[in-house]
Parts: sequence; structure tokens; C-alpha cells
Amino acid sequence: MKQRTISKPIEIVGIGLHKGVPVTMRLEPLEANMGIIFYRSDEAISIPLKIENVVDTKMATVIGKDGIVVSTIEHLLSAVYAYGIDNLRIVIDNDEVPILDGSSSGYCMLIEEAGIKELNASKKVIKIKKEVEVTDDYKKVSLKPSSRIVYDFSIDFKHPVIGEQEYHFDFSIQEYKENVSKARTFGFLHEVQYLRSIGLAQGGSLENAIVLDNHKILNPEGLRYDNEFVRHKILDAIGDMALLGYTIIGEYDAHAGSHHLNHLLTKKLLESEENYEIIDLEIAEQESEVFEMAYAIAK
Repeated sequence: MKQRTISKPIEIVGIGLHKGVPVTMRLEPLEANMGIIFYRSDEAISIPLKIENVVDTKMATVIGKDGIVVSTIEHLLSAVYAYGIDNLRIVIDNDEVPILDGSSSGYCMLIEEAGIKELNASKKVIKIKKEVEVTDDYKKVSLKPSSRIVYDFSIDFKHPVIGEQEYHFDFSIQEYKENVSKARTFGFLHEVQYLRSIGLAQGGSLENAIVLDNHKILNPEGLRYDNEFVRHKILDAIGDMALLGYTIIGEYDAHAGSHHLNHLLTKKLLESEENYEIIDLEIAEQESEVFEMAYAIAK
């Protein structure tokens, strides 16, 4: 298998979730082995997508360099990661990625419109060799060895609409598009009111999030899936795992996971080479060590 980028540049204008101001974002192809690079055109600074560049994980995943940040990157990265894109320049003229409709489906459409181009370089993946786990009270996230990519997530909210939900996701691009990418971010009305009082969530609306009061969903169209909440958690987790820089061969498992725990998990994984192995997929194919995931990536 070869590394991937997009076939041509493509640009959109959208609203940032927290500042609520228009943001112009342009996706541009990159050559092999360049990775994912954010470029703040208003500040003339590049921020490579690396774990060490994560500067905040409270409300979203935020990367930064020299005091310049790009926020709310997880939805875009979830789609980029799902399509197996290894090399991409993301040019943005503000500090926040457009929220679109609160899911990653718009980014899937953007990538498909740009097209996917294979590069003349072998694709590498990161295979989980040893279970790694991070916990915080009842919350837990882990990565486990597997010959596939699997995401298992469960949540338990004391809210009549959400309650206990779980979702098992065996990865393929098509399954991602149909069953994960359309799931929207969600929040509670009292939280939105507080965030706005401190200058955040200025761009949040029923057009780009599921909003709940104490009893019901306020969005007139309702849910896209009965368990849309936990599916969005998987969407976020896929985006957060993109910080590793490689497609994961393994199983991600979480209960009440968060951006913060996902960040700690990626850091813990890389602490020891006993936990993982970087595999060249072309060499693996030649040695008849093809993993099921190699085919899932290509679908």
C-alpha cells in the first residue's frame, strides 16, 4: 500500500464554534513523508500535527506553536484519518477549524471532491503490541493488540434522552461514512449558556450541535441515530488518535473517554517501544504478513 494525499487543493469558508467568526480553510496536497501540517496564514506559522504540539484538551483538541494555536481539529482529523490520508497541508486564517454541522460528514465530502492520490512511497502503520490504559476515576481509555481496527465506546449520562449507550465499530471507510461521520457533537443548554458568558461557543447553534435541556433535545429534526451521542464520541476518538501520525492496527476501547484522556493515552503508548511497532505495509505484504486492516484502509 502507498501513502496518500489529496489530488487537488480545495477550499471552504465556515464558522468557528467558539469565536463564531468566519474561517477560510484550504486543504492542499503534500509530498510523501511530509505528514499533516497546519499553516496559520494570518500568522505565517506552520504547526505539524504531533503529540508534543498539543497545548489544550479541555473543550477540544488544540495544537500550537510559539503561542499560535489551531483549535477544534478533531472532526477534520477524524475524516482525514478515516480516508487514510498521510500527507496534507491545512491552511487556515484563524485559530479554529470550521465546525460545519458538528459532524465530520462535510469533511468527508470535501475530501471526496478533492480526490485521493496515491504517492510513490510505502504506507506505514502503528501496530499495538501491548495493552496500554489510562484511567481517571470511572473513566477509561485503552489500546489493545488486534489484527484489525476496532473502536468500542460506552457512555452513561444521567439524562433521559442519553442514558447508557455503547457502540462497536469495525473500521472501513464506507462504514465510517455511513455510521460515524454523520454523528454530531452535543452539549447541554446550561453549559452553552455558561460558555457564552465567558466568550466561548459564540458560533454554536442548533445548526451545528445537538443541544439538550434537562429533559429533551431542542433540535426540531431530532437525532440522526438513536445512539448518535456515543457514535460522535467514536468520531472524536478517531480524530484524537490521528495525533499518532499513523493508522492504528489495534483496538481502541473507552468508557466515558475524553480528548484529555485520549491525549494521555497516545503519550503513554509512545513511552515504550514495547507497546507498539511501526510496520511498512509493502514489506508486510511481501512477507505475507498482511493485516485485515490493510484491506479496510483501501476500501
